Amino acid sequence: QVQLVESGGGLMQPGGSLTLSCAASGRIYMVYTMGWYRQAPGKERELVAVTTSVGSINYEESVKGRFTASRDNAKNTVYLQMNRLRPEDTAVYYCNAYVSQSRYSDADHYWGQGTQVTVSS
Repeated sequence: QVQLVESGGGLMQPGGSLTLSCAASGRIYMVYTMGWYRQAPGKERELVAVTTSVGSINYEESVKGRFTASRDNAKNTVYLQMNRLRPEDTAVYYCNAYVSQSRYSDADHYWGQGTQVTVSS
């Protein structure tokens, strides 16, 4: 199995910063993508940022220029630096990884447990 453990999150005032991290562990052969999704109350889960094993990163439009995703392949860890936070960034943030567990197996998506980010004065 593959486990994703998230840390960070919490309560922050508008304009502030928070950093999330997510480490993948377990039986891992290759991590193809790692990234972050979020789900606000009453809304569908949406992509925030996703990194690939070759270093490309895609961002959701509303976070471009404010959030920065990065990845440490040696540690199977992905980070999300969130700056200039807005109330509309309030959501549960989920880590996602697309992982194959062996050379001969297909890759699957794995999810973290989620971490709450609340932006409020």
